[in-house]
Amino acid sequence: MIRVEFLDKHKRARSIIAVLAMFLCTNVCLGISDIKQGTKVEIDKKTSDQIKKNAEQGDAEAQCCLGAMCSLKQDCKKAFYWYKKSAEHENANAQFHLGAMYSKGEGIKQDYKKAFYWFKKAAEHGNAEAQYNAGLMYYKGKGINQDYKEAYNWYKKSAEHGNPLAQYRLGAMYYKGKGVNQDYREAYNWYKKSAQQGDANAQYDLGVMYYIGEEIKQDYKKAFYWFKKAAEQGFAPAQYNLGVMHKYGEGVEQNYTEANKWFEKAAEQGVAEAKTALTTIPKSK
Repeated sequence: MIRVEFLDKHKRARSIIAVLAMFLCTNVCLGISDIKQGTKVEIDKKTSDQIKKNAEQGDAEAQCCLGAMCSLKQDCKKAFYWYKKSAEHENANAQFHLGAMYSKGEGIKQDYKKAFYWFKKAAEHGNAEAQYNAGLMYYKGKGINQDYKEAYNWYKKSAEHGNPLAQYRLGAMYYKGKGVNQDYREAYNWYKKSAQQGDANAQYDLGVMYYIGEEIKQDYKKAFYWFKKAAEQGFAPAQYNLGVMHKYGEGVEQNYTEANKWFEKAAEQGVAEAKTALTTIPKSK
């Protein structure tokens, strides 16, 4: 539980609102970077009233904070209202959340062009999540004409702020040579940064690079390590690859029981190769 108490001294009241706004607007992200499930944010009435008063007086931080509070209460229309007020005062967090609401169609009709507009505004203010989303929209051509070079530029800005999703996407662009010259070494560097922060896609692709030996020395043990990291997060292709490595004793001692276990997990998620493997491998060794 995260509890916020009202600070009676006026000179500190604004401070707590700023801190609360930073917390809420960093974590309430409509499916992009949500507060961990089960977390309670309890705000006492005095603090809530002060936030609302400040918001009504035009304080952009308080408006963003109030928008986040409304989001927590699943009141999307009010959240949209307050985020928009704050966004129009150039609050980057609010601009990002407004973009997210337009993108998801939460509290407002889905509109990718408006989503892109607000993501780009927030991105230009240095918001790393918005930079990632602007890059993603350029990459997919949603709300804006597809442009791999622009996607690369925004992914890179976000990645340099430490965003693991952007780091993975940047690595993938280097790997595929989209929007930038193909460079497996750079792909490896960005995959590793993302993988170390827990991104399953990056962990898997890093495992592939170690398994094949692309621009780095082939290393089955490291491939196994990263496949397992991704597999433990439920990433089906990694689960299948773990099964293969257990089956043939690559990077790990041969173990048909473990191979079957991982093939079964991958098969449950619809991996056809895993279903086939279950019919051909011995049950134990």
